[in-house]
This record gives sequence, C-alpha cells and structure tokens, in this order.
Amino acid sequence: MNRLFGAKSTAPKPTLNSAISNVDTHVESLDVKHAKLTAELTTYQQRMSKMRDGPGKSALKQKALKILQRRKMIESQRDQLQQQSWNMEQASMMTDNLKNVMTTVDVMKTTNKSLKKQYGKIDIDKIERMQDEMQDLMEMGNDIQESMSRSYDVPEDVDEAELDAELEALGDEVDFESSLGLGSKEQDGMPGFMVDEVPQFVDEPPEQGKMKEAAG
Repeated sequence: MNRLFGAKSTAPKPTLNSAISNVDTHVESLDVKHAKLTAELTTYQQRMSKMRDGPGKSALKQKALKILQRRKMIESQRDQLQQQSWNMEQASMMTDNLKNVMTTVDVMKTTNKSLKKQYGKIDIDKIERMQDEMQDLMEMGNDIQESMSRSYDVPEDVDEAELDAELEALGDEVDFESSLGLGSKEQDGMPGFMVDEVPQFVDEPPEQGKMKEAAG
C-alpha cells in the first residue's frame, strides 16, 4: 500500500514563523543578486561613457538593457516577497495577541469563579449585625469609662477661715472635756482611752509596767 499511495509524511508542519524566515532568506538572496546587477550596470555605464557611438557601444547598451530588465524583475520579486513577509508578520502578531487574549480570558474566568466561591460564603447581613454590635460595645465601654472617672461630691477648696474655725471648735471641745474631768484618767502620760481598757478576749489586765513599756 505504501508503494501505491506513499507513506504518511512525518515531517513537522510549517509554522508561520518558519514561513516568515524562509521568505526573509529569499529576500536576502534577491538583494545579493540586485547588488551584483547594479555593479554590472555601473561597469557598463563607465565603459560606454568612454566610447564613441558605434556598433561596440550599441552592443554594450543592449547588454546593459538586459541587465536592467533582470534587475527590475528581481526588484519586483523582492517587493512581493517583502509584502508577503509583512503580511505574515501581521498575522503572527494577531495570533500572539489572540493567544494573550485567550489566556487573559481564562485567567479572568478562573478568578471570577474563585471570587464567587469565596464571596458566596460571606453573609453581608451578619457583617452588618456584627458592626452594629461592635458599635454598641464601644459606646457601652465609653459609658463605663465615663462613669468610672466620675468625681464624687468632695469639697475641692477649703479656705483658711474655715480651717481656723474648725480648729477653734476642736479646742473648745477639748477644754470642755477637761473641765468635766474626762481627762483625769490619763496616768503617766498615757491617754485615757488606754487606761483600764481591757478587751473581752484578754483574761487578765496588763500590768502597769508593761503598759508603760508598750507605750514607750
């Protein structure tokens, strides 16, 4: 069967970039031929400029005419190939742009799917309620702080006249107690409230010597 129909070709299919490369190579070869023909025309032109009119000059002119025709044909081919290369380059750029667009679209689809999945788990109503609760707690904390920092009704200023009056009243009270004999129980420099004052939980009253030591 392979002899009749031939074997299936396993060569890689040409790509757009490889086609552009082949065309550019062909254009370069045409540029070399064009430069060679231009050099020949220059040589003929220099020779004919030194010759007189006649059969020899006419023969060189015919050769120069043929070379000029070949050069024009090469220029035409080169222009066509350059246009083809340009068209293929545009197609290659469009292909690359399309690939980039498709990649971007795929990424956006994946991102959109992920965002929907993540945001789908969020209840905006719960967030709003949580924000309200946080605001209430903040206000409650501020109220507590304000209540704890409240000052009580303590007189802030006491003038000297009031102080003198208070001290004079205390002195009068002490003199009055002395006149009634309330201070006679003070013995050996001990206050009256420490004399014969035995707590109920003490079995025996303390001795006077020990009380003096304790007082001293």
